[in-house]
Amino acid sequence: MNLQTKIPLRSQEPKIGYDSEIFMLGSCFAENIGEKFEYYKFKNRINPFGILFHPKAIETYLWMASQDENYTETDLFYHNERWHCFDAHSSLSNPDKNVLLSRLNESLFDTKEKIKSSTHIFITLGTAWVYRLKSLDMVVANCHKISQAEFDKELLSVEEIEQNLQNCVRLIRSVNQSVQIVFTVSPVRHIKDGFVENTRSKSNLIAAVHRIVETSSKFVYFPSYELMMDELRDYRFYNEDMVHPSDLAIQYIWDRFSEVWISEHAKRTMKQVEEVQKGLSHRPFNPQSEQYTLFLKKLTLKKNQLQSEYPFMSF
Repeated sequence: MNLQTKIPLRSQEPKIGYDSEIFMLGSCFAENIGEKFEYYKFKNRINPFGILFHPKAIETYLWMASQDENYTETDLFYHNERWHCFDAHSSLSNPDKNVLLSRLNESLFDTKEKIKSSTHIFITLGTAWVYRLKSLDMVVANCHKISQAEFDKELLSVEEIEQNLQNCVRLIRSVNQSVQIVFTVSPVRHIKDGFVENTRSKSNLIAAVHRIVETSSKFVYFPSYELMMDELRDYRFYNEDMVHPSDLAIQYIWDRFSEVWISEHAKRTMKQVEEVQKGLSHRPFNPQSEQYTLFLKKLTLKKNQLQSEYPFMSF
């Protein structure tokens, strides 16, 4: 008896190996998968501007980076004893205006350099709902806990999202013609918008992404949203908030992702990396024992062997 509907996944090329360079952009699910790449010591970069939930925010960010733009003091504002930028996540905000400005512009420079060297760029879309700041008539990436009365809430249409994504692709291609671009829709439900409203949002995102994917073999869709909704349709796969995927769900989707994108050679290296990672997190009963001393020697040998083959790895 089969108690689960399985989504058929097709192996994709070019495969990700330890010579690949990966760039993860977008919603918090980009962070979940990006952290897996971090754990296994791939060459990986995650959201230099922090989490960006919607396609317009990602487009603005890529525009600023690819066109060598810079932020100035006029792009910042002070609220709740911190300086913020409407184009970036609050994780970059800072009590010191100059620190924030430096972080923003350094991140833009680093982003362009990362796009240049990337072999795979993953764009994860979280929501089609956006907030438009009334005073400046601009769609923001983050409201930074400013009163909702200052914003108009809007739902991006399929056509608007498609245009955002086309612009994202053009901006990436202006820096790197050969990079593989992979789109996915985050399985995290934005139920603060409302249950029906969340479904409308995800539907618009999925429809727009597929319009883009159908235009070129250089664009691929990975069904993380569908894996959560269909293969993991049980609340035991959610965190206590009943919204975000649990660690088990993230691991499951990572495993399915690995089937599609990661090379067999890289998977063998991943096992070696995992042995070292688990060894480093091991806490002995007796740190002074001969047995533990021998364990550390073996662990150091494994680590050195990996680093001799992959000098970029750090543990």
